[in-house]
Amino acid sequence: MIFSGEEALKKCTVLSGGEKVRCMLSKMMMKKGNVLILDEPTAGVDINLRRDMWRVVKQLQEKGVTIILTTHYIEEAEAIADRVSVINHGEIILTDNKNDLMQKMGHKLLTIELQEKIETIPDSLKEFNLTITSEGQALCFTYNSQAETTGITTLLQELKNSGLKLKDLKSDQTSLENIFEQLLKESA
Repeated sequence: MIFSGEEALKKCTVLSGGEKVRCMLSKMMMKKGNVLILDEPTAGVDINLRRDMWRVVKQLQEKGVTIILTTHYIEEAEAIADRVSVINHGEIILTDNKNDLMQKMGHKLLTIELQEKIETIPDSLKEFNLTITSEGQALCFTYNSQAETTGITTLLQELKNSGLKLKDLKSDQTSLENIFEQLLKESA
């Protein structure tokens, strides 16, 4: 049975959660609206629908539709947001451009995997505020990638001078979720 127009949209109320999301997106695609409000749209949907939904949302963004998204899945907000607001107990504690926020509050973490385990940081490396991983196989160095100098070159030279042997290096950027957690702690 095929329904058309409003009759089809009324039938959406009896659909499963995922089917309702598809119906809602179809409805949005039919209308020429400038704003789409999505309240926890991916809660309870499967991974295929989630991927399809974000593809459609991206297409709508490219057409100039403003998307207002509330979500507990911060990685999704990080992937599509231009601006973010952090809400704690119903109060907006921050609204900012996502890239500016990541630049201001984000840090990079350099993980230096060692060839041998260590229990203490050599005195010559104390100034770098390194931490040892729980298994003692790596050192972690947090730095600001936007600073005039990061200290990485000096750190690597001092590591060599201390006699520690490197196995591998890995660099990670603070995620938006890490920043949200930090902001929520500060506002508590």
